[in-house]
Amino acid sequence: MPDYRGLTWDHPRGRHALEAAARATTDAAGQPLIEWDVHSLEGFESAPIGELAERYDVIVLDHPHLGDALAAEAIRPIEDLYQRDFVARLRADAVGPSAASYTVDDRLWALPLDAATQVAVSAPERVDVAPDTWHDVLALAESEPVALSLAGPHALLTFQSVCVALGAADGVEPRTIPGRGIVDADLGEAAFDLLATLARGIPPETATLNPIGLLERMRRQRDLAYIPLVYGYVNYASGIGALRFDDAPAATPGGRRGSTIGGTGIAITTRRTPSRDLLAHLAALLSSRAQTGFIPEHDGQPSLREAWESAEVNAASGDFYRRTLATIEQSWVRPRVAGYTPFQSEASALLRDALLDRTSPSAAVAAVNARFDALASTPERSRP
Repeated sequence: MPDYRGLTWDHPRGRHALEAAARATTDAAGQPLIEWDVHSLEGFESAPIGELAERYDVIVLDHPHLGDALAAEAIRPIEDLYQRDFVARLRADAVGPSAASYTVDDRLWALPLDAATQVAVSAPERVDVAPDTWHDVLALAESEPVALSLAGPHALLTFQSVCVALGAADGVEPRTIPGRGIVDADLGEAAFDLLATLARGIPPETATLNPIGLLERMRRQRDLAYIPLVYGYVNYASGIGALRFDDAPAATPGGRRGSTIGGTGIAITTRRTPSRDLLAHLAALLSSRAQTGFIPEHDGQPSLREAWESAEVNAASGDFYRRTLATIEQSWVRPRVAGYTPFQSEASALLRDALLDRTSPSAAVAAVNARFDALASTPERSRP
């Protein structure tokens, strides 16, 4: 039996590199060191992290899970497990806010394994040049089928990213601490209005597709020309039916690329004390060699900026990384407060229904803000 059990998400990007590395690694007695279980993208996005930590020694998670994980005392700070220079290197070398997103109270709580954010994607034969601004997106939607990522938590994520872009000129972005709503009412209503205009023309059935489903449909059916905000998957940037990924739209030329960072981190739970072998195995996944070679060679999406800037890595991926680097460098980090993960799902359902039913922008934004502020009463919530 393996010494440790890990949990990741069921997609080539989420599992292949971890499984391949595990097959090549044994403990001092020659036994398998770690075995990985998987759950769906929806499970990854919403499963209660405290419950998972009771069953797994290592969990691949997203940064908004930290609030609940810390409230449950379910994971260990990385500084308690690794040397200071290793942690400092991760903070300095991770692309965009990949490491910062896993930092709470000045402590790193997960190894930033995988870097991703919302970017734009096109069927290249239908869109010669990707829209640069949201005005350009609206213009494209008049002649080509433009879809929105609205399923699961993604209606809220899309909404937040539009708020980031529209608020950039005034230095306003969504809030990370409950108390005054997650977004200013005027900014939120402007973002809602923009999305509602696009939602009126989205292709049938796309509102129920998660990012993988949207990208699969675009690649296979070619009936979607463009999606302005969807989490980037390098797996769809090369090969048969390759899609073209570009920076997310800005509000104005040269403005901030509105996007909400995702990606994954490796958290080590408090269920058991990790061995030196396990810690070394996980650290090796963050090495320059692994990030520029092993990870992308096994369908993964590296977190080190070195890999995103690598000519070799980009050549093998249709320039996926080079074309979206500016977006991830400017991406916004979500709140890390207890209760945020269920809030994200609830608020997204509210926004999705409001966008599709064409209800009042002010009522929708007010409801989302009220739900976010209700998190202030959650006991033992953690602050970034």
